[in-house]
This record gives sequence, C-alpha cells and structure tokens, in this order.
Amino acid sequence: MMKLLKQKRGMEMVQVAILVAIAVALGIIFKSQITAFVNEVFSKLDAGQF
Repeated sequence: MMKLLKQKRGMEMVQVAILVAIAVALGIIFKSQITAFVNEVFSKLDAGQF
C-alpha cells in the first residue's frame, strides 16, 4: 500500500515538472508578445483607459 502511494506521489511530481517546463517554454517562445501585451495593459492603466 505504501509503495503504491509513493509511486503516485512520484508521478505527481513528474507531472508538475512537465507542466512547469511547458510553461517556461511557452514563456520563452512568446516572450515578445507577452511583453507587448503587458506593456499595453499597464499603459492603459496609467492613462485611465482600462
């Protein structure tokens, strides 16, 4: 029973690591678009147009 529980925990850690890696990769790939979007949102917030 404990062995099965430890295997599930290990698989959860692998899944989390894969999701983090995917998020980082997407962030690197779409860095310019994300930066442009964030800059646009903050400029509208500063201008009071949001």
